[in-house]
Amino acid sequence: MKLTDVHQTALRTTVKRRFSDRWALVLIGLGLLGVFLLDRATGGAPIQHLYYLPIIFAALQFGRRGGLVSSLFAVALYHLANPALLRFAHGERDIVQVALFVVVGVVTARLHEDARRLEALAGTDDLTGLHNLRAFEQRLRPTVRHSRSTGTPLSLLVLDLDCLKSLNDMHGHLAGAEAVRMVGRVIQSHLPEAAYACRYGGDEFVVALPGQNAVTADGMASAILGAVRDAAPVLAGIAFPPGTLSVSGGLACLRGRGGDDSGGAELDDDGAGEALFRAADAALYEAKRNGRGRIHAA
Repeated sequence: MKLTDVHQTALRTTVKRRFSDRWALVLIGLGLLGVFLLDRATGGAPIQHLYYLPIIFAALQFGRRGGLVSSLFAVALYHLANPALLRFAHGERDIVQVALFVVVGVVTARLHEDARRLEALAGTDDLTGLHNLRAFEQRLRPTVRHSRSTGTPLSLLVLDLDCLKSLNDMHGHLAGAEAVRMVGRVIQSHLPEAAYACRYGGDEFVVALPGQNAVTADGMASAILGAVRDAAPVLAGIAFPPGTLSVSGGLACLRGRGGDDSGGAELDDDGAGEALFRAADAALYEAKRNGRGRIHAA
């Protein structure tokens, strides 16, 4: 069975990550070995501080486990380079040095994990857990570039929760917020591999579908609309029957080399992405004019 372009992209990403990890392990090993040889030859304190470099690199590359394992290797090599320590003849300086190896590895990994967690939070919509607009735009730019350079399709789906104002007026803004959250969860649960989505307005969502043409994207959009329509949501403590909520959607497709439904063939990547969004957004308003709860393709 032939792999789709999306699966091929995911496979290439996995292979590159594994290749990068293997080279990182080689560099960490060579770094520890090089410092060990220098430490054994000189036995000087400045040289021993160089163990920190591969420890820090391992912590940044592999997280807490990498930092801890590399720290333990540094401790072992430090003892081998100074045979007196193998007889447990540790001075105060040696004890401090061994402790610092472990502390540097663990603290570096913790700081790196915290930084990554904060970066993820900065790009996440608090209400739905999807991307926020800034994070979505950062991902969309290289996606558009890849689509245009390789000729693979890229579909963009814009969704809007119907009649949110009426829901807010009748049952309060908490019910409205929970309805938006539920739609976000439905979108997340229907995202295929390599796809990503964001909430860019109060009740407006946009979904990027790399590798999917207009036909397959329309099928996924229909599945989202059906799941929202069939849900029996509990909003602000009130149970509602199926059919209470509905969404409308607009769809546009970038076909890569040669043209697209957005009219952005002669634009740069940013311009093509914006034109693709405008086409999908215009299609959304056409769907709403035609009765809501449906998909319209540009």
